[in-house]
Amino acid sequence: MAHASSAIPAHRSRFSDKYDPRGRHKRSAKSMGEMNVTPFIDVLLVLLIMLIMAVPIKVNVTEIDLPGETDDITPPHEILAENTVTITEADQLLWNGSAVTSEELSAQVAAASGREDEPLLRFEPDALASYDTSARTIRLIKDAGAERFAFVGNHKYRQWD
Repeated sequence: MAHASSAIPAHRSRFSDKYDPRGRHKRSAKSMGEMNVTPFIDVLLVLLIMLIMAVPIKVNVTEIDLPGETDDITPPHEILAENTVTITEADQLLWNGSAVTSEELSAQVAAASGREDEPLLRFEPDALASYDTSARTIRLIKDAGAERFAFVGNHKYRQWD
C-alpha cells in the first residue's frame, strides 16, 4: 500500500507569499514610482461643486432717483373708477372718449395704476383697428404698470352661422 501523502500532489501553502489562487506566481513587489491621482482629483471636484453651491449669488440693486423724475404724475385727463382705452379704425387712441397720444396714454395709465385703489382699465379696440396698433397699446399699458385690465366689446364682433 502506498503512502497517502505520495498520491496527493504537493501544493504550496495558501498563506505563502508567492501563492496566487489562479495558479500563477506573484511577482516580487517593486516600489511604485507613480501615484494614482484619480481619487484625489475626484475629491477636489466634489469640494469645488460644494463650494460653488454654498456661495450665494450676489444681486446688486442700487436704486437712484434721477433728476427730472417725480413721483407725482399729473395726468392730462381725469381718471375715473372705470376707464376705457379705445382704438378707432383710423388707429387713434382715446382715453374715455378724449384723443390722446401714446405718451399721454402711458402717463394716464401710470397715474391710474399708482393709485391705492387702482381703477379698472377697459380696452375696446374698433373692429377695423390695426392689430399692430392694438398690440403696441397693450404692451404700453402693461409697461405702465396696469394690473386691473379687461378686454370689452369682443361680443360685438363674433359671428354665429
